[in-house]
Amino acid sequence: MIIKRLFDIIASFFGLLLLWPVILVTAILVLVKMPDGPVFFVQRRVGKDGKLFNCHKFRSMTVAHNDSSVSVAGDSRITPFGAKLRHYKIDELPGLWDVLIGNMSFVGPRPDVPGYADKLVGSDRDILKLRPGITGPATLKYRLEDEMISEYVAKRQKEGDSRSMQVIAVEYNDKIIYPDKVRINCYYYRHYSFIKDIKLIFATVLNRKVTYNGEEI
Repeated sequence: MIIKRLFDIIASFFGLLLLWPVILVTAILVLVKMPDGPVFFVQRRVGKDGKLFNCHKFRSMTVAHNDSSVSVAGDSRITPFGAKLRHYKIDELPGLWDVLIGNMSFVGPRPDVPGYADKLVGSDRDILKLRPGITGPATLKYRLEDEMISEYVAKRQKEGDSRSMQVIAVEYNDKIIYPDKVRINCYYYRHYSFIKDIKLIFATVLNRKVTYNGEEI
C-alpha cells in the first residue's frame, strides 16, 4: 500500500493548494450563516489500527444538539446552509488535511465513532487495518444516506410506529446500513486495487455510479 499512501500525500497536497479559495470562502460563510459556533466540526474517530484521531469537517449542525451520530434529512440539528454543505460533500474538504498528515486516506471505510468500531468482531476487525477514507465503496452506495434514513423513518411512522424519529433512524442504521457497510468494507480490504481506488475517486468527484463487486453503487 506504499503507492496508495504516496498518492494520498501528493493528491491531498495539491488538492489543498488548488481548493484553498473554496475552503476559505466556505469557512467565511459558515461564520456568517452559523455564527453560534466554530467553523470546523472536530470529533474523535477510530483510525488505522484502532487509534483515535481528530476528524475534521466543516460544521453543518447547530452547536446545541444531541450526540447521536445518525442523522436524517430534514433533521432539525442540521442548518439550511449545513444541509447544502452535506449534500454537495463540501463539508468533507477539511478532510484533505487529515489525508495529508496520514490519519485518513482518499479511499477507505468511513471513520467510525468509538461506539460503532467497538462492535466489530472476528474478521470484520480487518477494517481497522485500513486508514479510514473520505470516500469508498460503502460511502458511494450510501451517498444519500440521510435521505434514505429519512424515507425509512417516514414509512415506519406512516405504518403507525410511534417512536421518535431518532430512535427509528438509529435502529435502521444499526440493523441494516451499518452491517452492509461492514460487508462492503471487508471486501474492499480483501480485494484491494489501486486502479479501483482511482475509479472510486472519479465516481465520487463526478457523482456517478460505478460497478463494484458486481453491484452498482
